[in-house]
Amino acid sequence: MKILVVDDERDIQVLFEQRFRKEIRNNLVQFVFAFSGEEALDYLGKTQHEAVLILSDINMPGMSGLELLENVKKKFLKPPPVVMMITAYGDAENHRMATELGADDFLTKPVDFTLLKEKLKLTNN
Repeated sequence: MKILVVDDERDIQVLFEQRFRKEIRNNLVQFVFAFSGEEALDYLGKTQHEAVLILSDINMPGMSGLELLENVKKKFLKPPPVVMMITAYGDAENHRMATELGADDFLTKPVDFTLLKEKLKLTNN
């Protein structure tokens, strides 16, 4: 499963690679990282949006995660990628907006990696 992680905080890459070390080693997941919404759209366009799951932070400089979500849901229809938004705890307005724009699921920062693995059906591997 290829997962595109979009977050302006570059240390997120090391965190995901540490927390999914076993799953990466066993070829269960492959991560690609984009550090802005613009970079994510560029990647999706160049690769025919081969990512099956997009994990995107909502609050980023430049193109927000909500703008990215809206673009993805309009431009990449076949197959439609699953988009999980990462929100700050208690951020009800962004959560509502993301739901209206078609977000498939939500995670709260700091990311609970055990919960994420359960959602991705990667537990007990």
